[in-house]
Amino acid sequence: MTIDGKRKISMKHQIHIKSMVCPRCIMSVQTILEDLNIPFSSVELGKVSMNGELSPTKKRELELALNKVGFELLESDNAVLIAQIKNLIIQQIHYNKDDLKINYSDYLAEKTKHPYNYLSRLFSEIEKNTIERYITKQKIEKIKKLLFNDEKTIEEIAFEMKYSSSAYLSTQFKKETGMTPSEFKKLEHYNFQHLDNI
Repeated sequence: MTIDGKRKISMKHQIHIKSMVCPRCIMSVQTILEDLNIPFSSVELGKVSMNGELSPTKKRELELALNKVGFELLESDNAVLIAQIKNLIIQQIHYNKDDLKINYSDYLAEKTKHPYNYLSRLFSEIEKNTIERYITKQKIEKIKKLLFNDEKTIEEIAFEMKYSSSAYLSTQFKKETGMTPSEFKKLEHYNFQHLDNI
């Protein structure tokens, strides 16, 4: 391919994958790429970087292999952007050890290179939910896991999750789950949701 008469050299190409929400997902996708002999330079949550585009045959093989383990290739720009927003939130709430120094609106705008009002409107239109509500639901899911592990007090969890007080955490938790944190801690079994289905 040429641009202005000059040959294009080794252009980076990215493919975007839905439902990659944890470090194990990255390893799973790496294994699939290696099994299919698809060269790649990096695999991150929701994204694979490689040199050059996939042939239609290889793309179909990859699509089928990903579908078998619950992943999905994303094609449209809007679908890619929504997946990126979700992955950034999931990564920050469930896996990052460092505190977020800025608010989520600035963080998402900076990471996606789009104004937050655009992200917010697009997310609401496609997901029929707000980004703020999605953040809350992800935080509640993390709180459920912390409560279920029974290693921390509600006060410690409130501090870790940046709630102003344990009372506010309890109020929001009951609003989302119908139970108080204390009631939830008494459960013997609980089926946690896949993070991408929240």
